[in-house]
Amino acid sequence: MGRRVELEGWESRVREIRQHRGLSQAELARRSGLSRQALSAIEAGRYLPNVAVALRLAQVLSCRVEDLFPVRAPSRLLEAEWPLRAGLIQPGALRVCLGRVGGRWIAWPLHEMWGFHIAADGRVVEGGRPGRVQVALLIPPSMLERTLFIGGCNPALALLAAHLEERFPAYRLRWIPMNSRSALQALARGELHIAGTHLWDPVRGEDNLPAVRRALAGRPVAVFAMARWVEGVMLPPGNPGRIRRLQDLTRPDLRIIGREGGAGSQRVLVWQLRREGIPASALPGLRWQARDHLTVAAALAARMADAGPGVLPVARAFGLAFLPLAESRYDLVIPEELLGTPEVEAFLEVLSSRRFREELEAIGGFDPRPAGTLVARLSRLYTRSKGGK
Repeated sequence: MGRRVELEGWESRVREIRQHRGLSQAELARRSGLSRQALSAIEAGRYLPNVAVALRLAQVLSCRVEDLFPVRAPSRLLEAEWPLRAGLIQPGALRVCLGRVGGRWIAWPLHEMWGFHIAADGRVVEGGRPGRVQVALLIPPSMLERTLFIGGCNPALALLAAHLEERFPAYRLRWIPMNSRSALQALARGELHIAGTHLWDPVRGEDNLPAVRRALAGRPVAVFAMARWVEGVMLPPGNPGRIRRLQDLTRPDLRIIGREGGAGSQRVLVWQLRREGIPASALPGLRWQARDHLTVAAALAARMADAGPGVLPVARAFGLAFLPLAESRYDLVIPEELLGTPEVEAFLEVLSSRRFREELEAIGGFDPRPAGTLVARLSRLYTRSKGGK
């Protein structure tokens, strides 16, 4: 009949074509003179049939042998840079998304919860030179050239990506979840095209621009608003701990989740505690820090913790109680050299579109009116504010 194989370089489409023809496995086996066990093995790719069997199957299914057993195109290998702070390399099993940033190929790992929502561009097969990996491509290389990477903590960045790809199918936007400071640092290292940030500066009373100036070290960038939102403390549904003010967070019976120092919501909480004379060390914290807003919200919804810093849209999405502390603006930082490129022009058109603003408003907790507004252009020598050219 054939031989037992692992179909390297081949695949079996017998089951797919049989089902399309409306035949049961038993009927195809009978017409082809095979046992059901043999046909099952062929469909599962455990046996490669000999020429005579393959011809009989093709005749019964009214197709060509090469339709039943197509040859897989050999995997193309691409060497890409591994983001410095993306975690450990795990050769052989790691899924990645790929894109070109400033002439350099970057491979971001698809891990944790968000990685389940995105089809991989490739798979790491081995480590390359220091700081680089070899990736077996799973999509045509031409698609990689039309990819934008955006880093940030705002879950609505995934929604923005969906709107871009729906309206402009030629382009792809890949959201890389990370806190605001990490996003600015990754942009400075040339690992992202766009960084999202909500780092309020309490000393200057200004959203984001002081942090952008520090992180980008004078690199010319344009800063666009995405939305305004309220920052504060997220609490379990119904607020069972009866937390009404910041002083309540110091109760020793509470479990408080913290965020990394580079997280905007954590900075707001620490600053507001300081204003009220409460040291952050007075909060009875858990031993681990959450990476993002969604992790904090999930822990609170499951009653694994009693409070944690966050933002109103995420609290509403999870049905959480919320203690508001401050309002801030979420901005998107784009290097000047990317302005005017077709993919960034498409991105800005979607960002400022009425449909995207309406969907942000429907989520709740966002003020989407500023979406797409140019906040500032920061150059090496000076700043041009709204409307500056």
